[in-house]
Amino acid sequence: MLALQDSPAHAFLSELGKTLARPKAIVVISAHWETKDTPAVSSAAQPETIHDFGGFPRALYELLYPAPGAPELAAHIATIMTQAGWNMTSTELRGLDHGVWVPLRLMYPEADIPVTQISLLHNATPAEHFRLGSALSALRDEGVLVIGSGSMTHNLYEFRGQKIDEAAPGWVTEFTEWMHDKISARDMTALLDYRKLAPQAARNHPSEEHLLPLFVAVGASGNHEQAKRIHQSYEYGVLAMDIYSFE
Repeated sequence: MLALQDSPAHAFLSELGKTLARPKAIVVISAHWETKDTPAVSSAAQPETIHDFGGFPRALYELLYPAPGAPELAAHIATIMTQAGWNMTSTELRGLDHGVWVPLRLMYPEADIPVTQISLLHNATPAEHFRLGSALSALRDEGVLVIGSGSMTHNLYEFRGQKIDEAAPGWVTEFTEWMHDKISARDMTALLDYRKLAPQAARNHPSEEHLLPLFVAVGASGNHEQAKRIHQSYEYGVLAMDIYSFE
């Protein structure tokens, strides 16, 4: 609903693209594409808009994001990932899931920047995703915007009809601020072991897929870049909408 519903995060993303140098292409690692054993990259020339959800208003299913794909970039990514020791696969069949097109439709509504997507690894650790992102760090010097799209907290079992501006409970804010402290300090030892060390980690992430894109983004930022939290808000009390930049 971020695509349609007014909120602080919606408003921020709607302005964010204007503040960034225009990228040559965009690579997104989304919580909504996982592959087994090896990561995959989409080489579709014209990726479809995937409406991978159910039970939402009809207007959401009518939204499209007809951005061109980036097959040449996908081939380049496959090469650099192979050189980094990954057995990368490529598929022309994968479109853009809502973890990709929802934020991009707000950031770049003209849909005129080539986009490709890289999968998460099913059941892989934060450390493995950090290593995956590290292999992508060279893209930053090539004018490519790398986005990790997930959610700082994501426990929909705790959604019980709260208002969108509901105050966040302590178990959400404690986790969010712990993560902020460790990301800002680039304390990778703590971050990669967040499941044991962060307060209320399992309650905020019953499963890990919505946090794993963060570790890819941190890895892609390189060894020396510090993170800046450029947006913080909560939706429905249980969804922390933190946005970080590495530049």
